Amino acid sequence: MKALLILGILLLSVTIHGKIFERCEFARALKRFGMDGYRGISLPNWVCLARWESSYNTRATNYNPGDRSTDYGIFQINSHYWCNDGKTPGAVNACGISCNALLQDDITQAVACAKRVVSDPQGIRAWVAWRNRCENQDLTQYVRGCGV
Repeated sequence: MKALLILGILLLSVTIHGKIFERCEFARALKRFGMDGYRGISLPNWVCLARWESSYNTRATNYNPGDRSTDYGIFQINSHYWCNDGKTPGAVNACGISCNALLQDDITQAVACAKRVVSDPQGIRAWVAWRNRCENQDLTQYVRGCGV
């Protein structure tokens, strides 16, 4: 019985925290999804962005009290513009998805929405963490040793 309780707690912990990618694992996944060079954005830029937005955590969320929106998932995609969380006032939902889809361990929908975000004129500059941490930096460290 005690072992079953411990197993239950461990499984709950995994459910709450979601998948936290290793840096190279994430870089390889993005490469498979065709993100290297997508809209002229190199793979190290994407990996850097996710590092500083979510620490590669698929279940990361961040509430923004100013506009009462929330950033969701590994790319921290915002509910005011890109997804529907059912509670953000005046939400646009340009990706046409539920924000919960951005919290899945399978990042297929998160990648598709990130591609939609960078298709807008602002491009990758839509992400504050990219502007603050990645723009005009040497990003080779984000893919070093990953074989991509």
